[in-house]
Amino acid sequence: MGQTIAQKIIAKHAGVDHVEPGEIYLVDVDFAFGNDITAALSIKQFNEIGAKKVFDPEKIGLIPDHYTPNKDIKTAIITQSMRNFAKEHGITHHYEVGEVGIEHALLPEKGVVLPGDLIVGADSHTCTYGALGAFSTGVGSTDLTFAWITGKVWLRVPETMKFVINGKLPKWSGGKDIILYIIGKIGVSGANYRVMEFTGDTIKNLNMDNRFTICNMAIEAGAKTGIIEPDEKTIQYVEERKERPDYTVYKSDEDAEYEKIYEFRAEDIVPQVAFPHLPENAKAIYDVEKMDIKIDQVVIGSCTNGRISDLAIAAEILKGHKVADKVRLLVFPATPAIYKEALKRGYIETFLDAGGVVSPPTCGPCLGGHMGVLAPHERAVSTTNRNFRGRMGHVESEVYLTNPAVAAASAIAGKIVSPEYIGR
Repeated sequence: MGQTIAQKIIAKHAGVDHVEPGEIYLVDVDFAFGNDITAALSIKQFNEIGAKKVFDPEKIGLIPDHYTPNKDIKTAIITQSMRNFAKEHGITHHYEVGEVGIEHALLPEKGVVLPGDLIVGADSHTCTYGALGAFSTGVGSTDLTFAWITGKVWLRVPETMKFVINGKLPKWSGGKDIILYIIGKIGVSGANYRVMEFTGDTIKNLNMDNRFTICNMAIEAGAKTGIIEPDEKTIQYVEERKERPDYTVYKSDEDAEYEKIYEFRAEDIVPQVAFPHLPENAKAIYDVEKMDIKIDQVVIGSCTNGRISDLAIAAEILKGHKVADKVRLLVFPATPAIYKEALKRGYIETFLDAGGVVSPPTCGPCLGGHMGVLAPHERAVSTTNRNFRGRMGHVESEVYLTNPAVAAASAIAGKIVSPEYIGR
C-alpha cells in the first residue's frame, strides 16, 4: 500500500521506510518554536529541570507576536525572558518589535519552514505550514521544552482524509470560504487528529496566501494538520525565500489509503460567514445578508487573512468609501514586510481615508488580548480564525468569521453584507 504525504514525512523523520496510522514514533523535528504566551512556560520548564543547552539554536524560534508591542508589565516581563533566553542560547530566530510579525505569516516569509519539514510550534495554528507541503502541528509547552532539549517529539501517525475541490470559485470567494464551507459540512470535530489533505484543480489555481489560509484553519475541524502537495507555485514561493538550500518535496502515492474522501464543487462555495460561537456555523453570505445583522466592529488581518492579497481585496472595496457611522474598522498586516508593501501600494492610506485604524503586526485583536477588545453585546465581523464565546473580548460579545471582501463591505454598510451590496 502506498503512502500519503504526511506518512512519508513522518517516516523520514522517524528513520523508517514506512509508517501506518496509529503507530507511535519518536521523530526528529526541523523547527520548534513558541510565542509570548507559550514560550515563557517552556523557558520556565527548561530552567527548572536544569537543561544546559538547546539541541540546535538555528532550529528554534521565539516569536513574541500575541501582545506586541507589550501591552503591560506582565507581557513586558514575558518578552524579557524570551530575549534573555535567546541571548543565552544564541537563538537565531528571535524576532522583536520592528521585525516581529504574526508567526504563521512570518516564518514562511522568512524561508524558515520548508517543504518536507516536520515542524512543531506551541500554537494550534502551526498547521499553516502544510501549505508548503510540510508536516506541521501544534504542541503543548512541555512538548516544546522536550523538543528544544532533544530535537525530537513523540508523534502518533494520524489517519489522512482527502478533500477534493474542483471547479471555479465564485467572485469574491477564496481560501477562507473553502475552509469555512468544509468545516460547515464536517463540523469542528469532523477531522479530529486527522490530516486534512487538500487537492483538486481549485486548490492548484489558488495563490499561496489562500493555501496558507486553508491549512491554518484545519485545526478548527480538529485536525492534527492540513497539507497541500507542493507544485510550481509552492516551489517558486520557496525558492524566493528559502533559508536553507535543501528541502524535499513529497507527494502522495496514487494507491495511498485515505480514511475518507470528500469531493466538493467550487461553484457551490460562495463567500461564507461563520456565526457565533463555532466556525462550523457557516452560512452563505447571500442568506446572511437578508438577516440585517448590525455590527460594531470589523477586523481585517491575522495569520488567516493578513497577507498582501487579503489587504488588496479589502482596499479595493474600501477605496472611495467611508466606514459606517459608529463602526470601528481595525486592520493589522501580518508582518512588517506586508505592512511596508501595503504602504507602498497605497492600501494603508485607503484604510485611513475610510476611517479605519491600522495596527502594527500583532495577534492581539484575534484572541481578545489587546487592540480592539469587544464589550458586552457587541458584534464583530472578523477575518480571523476563531469565534468561540469570549474569543475577542467579553463572553456576551459575538464574532462572525468571514473573508476580507465581506468584512470590508460590511464595514461600509454597518451590517453584514456581500461585496456586491456596495454600490447598489
